Amino acid sequence: MNFEQMQVFLKEHFPQGDQYGELLELGNGTSTMRLPVDDQHLRPGGTVSGPAMMGLADVAVYAALLSRIGPVSLAVTTNLNINFLRKPSADADILAKAQMLKVGKRLGVGEVYILSDGDDEPVAHATMTYSIPVPEKR
Repeated sequence: MNFEQMQVFLKEHFPQGDQYGELLELGNGTSTMRLPVDDQHLRPGGTVSGPAMMGLADVAVYAALLSRIGPVSLAVTTNLNINFLRKPSADADILAKAQMLKVGKRLGVGEVYILSDGDDEPVAHATMTYSIPVPEKR
């Protein structure tokens, strides 16, 4: 799927995905997304919440996977592991840079780095496994 096809697909099949971020770039097995940080994404202590970063990471890997396998809406996360490396800036958007490490017939494994916009050091790193459904026979 190319960038335009992905935007149409996400709007039609995953409209609630907008709350997890905006797709900026899409390549063959890669994606970059941005989450504009506001008060709903912050937790006490002036940092971006873990759930906000996990949601962004999950959608970024979903987009990267679909760029390889096409519009498979029922591909689902079966495992998500995230390491929070340092405190993200509360006054900067967060970016997710995802890439697929392996895409097989039934599973896809990807990783994503989360960064505060304007900073090259990652604030989190996640790995994910997606289950790819068996194609329906017609």
